[in-house]
Amino acid sequence: MTEQLEDYILAHIDKEGDVLRLVNRDTHVYNLRPRMCSGHLQGKLLKMFVRMIKPRRVLELGTFTGYSALAMAEGLAEDAELHTVEIDDELEDFICEHFEASPRREQIHLHIGDAAMVVPQLGGQFDLVFIDANKRNYCDYYHLVMPLVPVGGFIIADNTLWDGKVANLPQKIDSQTAGILAFNDLVANDDRVEKVIIPIRDGLTVIHKIKNS
Repeated sequence: MTEQLEDYILAHIDKEGDVLRLVNRDTHVYNLRPRMCSGHLQGKLLKMFVRMIKPRRVLELGTFTGYSALAMAEGLAEDAELHTVEIDDELEDFICEHFEASPRREQIHLHIGDAAMVVPQLGGQFDLVFIDANKRNYCDYYHLVMPLVPVGGFIIADNTLWDGKVANLPQKIDSQTAGILAFNDLVANDDRVEKVIIPIRDGLTVIHKIKNS
């Protein structure tokens, strides 16, 4: 996607809301890795997925600064909830400050800690899971959440094209690239799900669970 084409798309979709605009701005001002922020285009797509899927419970692995959680929360029904897990406790104050500014703040639940420890404590099932955490652990996350997603539910995984490295492998494969490659192969060979990779930003894999085994 060229910069000109992305600008055209952004000019022809719904405008970014005030809360999300502030999160995006503050992420770029105060964070050393602002590129990890989902951003306006992907945020609108995630919100649209929530509108279409109509989940009662959403789980996000990897809050970062909260943009994607806030974007998805905008699409929630009034009786739905979103749980988001972030391992970096230094981001907690930043995240909470911006969540408090959202009219959906009562529906968003932040959990600080390792997903492997936090998720089993949440209980229940999740109609939609968004994975955007440590790429090395994507396969582990997939195995962790699959039993919690009912038939008909969805998993969406971010960064699955990984700057194109998945198709143009470097001579030396780093651990994050290896994690994404293993995840993509795992999903591709899982007959419990339908799957498609959308080439937006860094790649977004949409996974639909069609059977338990």
